[in-house]
Amino acid sequence: MKYLLKNGRIVSSAGWYEADLFLEGEKITQLGQHLPARDAQVIDVSGKYLFPGFVDTHTHFDLDAGDFHTADDFFSGTQAALAGGTTSVLDFTTQEKGETLKQALENWHRLAEGKACCDYGFHMSVTDWNPAVRMELKDMTRLGVTSYKLYMAYDNLMVNDREILEILEAVEEEKGIVGVHCENPDIIKRITARLKQEEKNSPGLHPKSRPPEAEAEAVHRLLTLAKLAGTPVSLVHLSSFLGLRELRRAREEGQKIFAETCPQYLVLEDSLYGKPGFAGAAYVCAPPLRKQRDVESLWEAVARGEFDMVGTDHCSFHMDSQKTRGISDFTRIPGGVPGVEHRPALFYHFGINSGRTGVEQMCRLLSERPARLFGMYPKKGVLAPGSDADVVVWNPEAEWRVTAADQVQKVDYTPYEGMKLKGRAEKVFLRGRLAAENGRICQETKGKYLFRGPRQL
Repeated sequence: MKYLLKNGRIVSSAGWYEADLFLEGEKITQLGQHLPARDAQVIDVSGKYLFPGFVDTHTHFDLDAGDFHTADDFFSGTQAALAGGTTSVLDFTTQEKGETLKQALENWHRLAEGKACCDYGFHMSVTDWNPAVRMELKDMTRLGVTSYKLYMAYDNLMVNDREILEILEAVEEEKGIVGVHCENPDIIKRITARLKQEEKNSPGLHPKSRPPEAEAEAVHRLLTLAKLAGTPVSLVHLSSFLGLRELRRAREEGQKIFAETCPQYLVLEDSLYGKPGFAGAAYVCAPPLRKQRDVESLWEAVARGEFDMVGTDHCSFHMDSQKTRGISDFTRIPGGVPGVEHRPALFYHFGINSGRTGVEQMCRLLSERPARLFGMYPKKGVLAPGSDADVVVWNPEAEWRVTAADQVQKVDYTPYEGMKLKGRAEKVFLRGRLAAENGRICQETKGKYLFRGPRQL
């Protein structure tokens, strides 16, 4: 199929300009003024922005949570991604204790193959570091995995400081990137124990149990380790002003650091945990939502170009049958919120419509920068001849309301319920095929595995 998108506003991290875009097969073949239609289907996109397909750098689909799996598997999760304008996702494998990295990767390939509707790749979460696992890193590179995840919290997942230092050094040899979940587990355990002596059935205790100091201390420690290793490192889901302050301090001292935040930390704040009854459980995630002053500080950092990406940390659990596991003990509420479907529209509405930032920053954070950082550029992340024909036709005037009843995500709620937004993905092309229109899947597409190279930043 061939498409000629006429009179669009082509967006890059440098700004936007008006031009036509020709899609042929799976690629963009021409970009310019007054392109001839030839035998293509012509679509007039006057007044619409044309973004490179958005990349979500942080999803958890079909994740085993012990008693159950997350509500969204690779089919529903990637369809939801496409509905909102995201054409590529990077999901997290998890190496179980005693397991090789190759075994972990094979497990996630089985979950995704034949189900994923958009293109997908994997970060490798390392939980059991040893000499044999270190030897596997070159194999991971050959298999297209060049990014890794470490946890400084959670007893069954975390690695210690010595291991972090060794992993940073080893991954740097492959020119890969390590992303780290930064929270101090001992701070969290002590505060949680104190809170549970008072009461234990209120979701309102969740943000108190994981204060921003727990994030900031872990960020400081990680950046000290990265400095000693002489390597860059990535901070995932940065949520607080205190964490941001540690990032700024290290950058001022010359460290190379990449950073991600998420829509929940840009849009929501911690008073939501105080909703009546158990309703606050809908917002339980880690790190938790913060104060409004943290929200504003993160937007300031977005405007200043201090973030490299906005991922979702999409980890969806049903309210009725899964979050309720913690109805009598807030520590047992599964942590995670959905977001893969609504991230672009939330960023556009609360960032661009509010005047906090512009479309070029949206392109940089949701497309170009993650494509470069995770070894996918220029196949992904840019509208240029030879790039994949992943195109989002964005209607800045479309007004609509977020509801769980209308979403593609399989989960039974959305933390953004009832929000009225302006701007949405009107058409979404995945490798030249029209996959979604106005939030609905219009034809099923098959995602391809993203075989990624080293970072390009």
